[in-house]
Amino acid sequence: MHKFANPARFMRLSNILLPWTTGLTIVLFGFGLYYSLILAPQDYQMGNTYRIMFIHVPASYMALFGYGVIAVASAVGFIWNHPLANQAARATAPLGATFTALALITGSLWGKPMWGTYWIWDARLTSMLILFFIYLGYIAVWQTIEDQAKAAKIAAIVAMIGIINVVIIKFSVDWWNTLHQPATLIRAGGPTIHGDMLAALLLMIAAFNMFFVTLLMWRIQSLILKRRIRTLRLQLGGGRG
Repeated sequence: MHKFANPARFMRLSNILLPWTTGLTIVLFGFGLYYSLILAPQDYQMGNTYRIMFIHVPASYMALFGYGVIAVASAVGFIWNHPLANQAARATAPLGATFTALALITGSLWGKPMWGTYWIWDARLTSMLILFFIYLGYIAVWQTIEDQAKAAKIAAIVAMIGIINVVIIKFSVDWWNTLHQPATLIRAGGPTIHGDMLAALLLMIAAFNMFFVTLLMWRIQSLILKRRIRTLRLQLGGGRG
């Protein structure tokens, strides 16, 4: 797979894949929203209010998945000094931060009718908020340090340390007494939600995943092009000197 990590090869491959991933994203969201809003039955306790979970759960999943991508790419970039890995990690950060913000907002909207409040310093909610700030800190490192090689090293260290919080988020409902419900999809006894609701939720998770892949390829392409332009400007500037 190392040969596909070359920036030029990535540009060629991603240009082939982007139309397909874009189309698949649209199809998955179409079916996912149809199942979520029309076919999925009302919940006997929460009524239609529960439907926000079809946004909240995929967004929460993508917030953690996105950070996992950053941590792995950062480790590869840090150990092997691979420029594309660093760019992949950098490109993922705004996407992960957006998914985390969406998870926090939809969770608050869900919490008001369920818990009687938009926010509580619950272990899961608090650790998700910390994840959002870690994302912002990671982005800030890239924005404030001009030396891109130095920025990549520092950002990678921040990313690898921050993975500890992802573990805390995952197991917070098991380690502490929280209002947040335990896992309903990935659990020893299997999913605990109605089959129609499960189908809608899985479609939305797939749609969010494909949306993430599509945006990530676009963002990596953008960063590669910006880097080429910056290098060209430095070369032209050096030539004049």
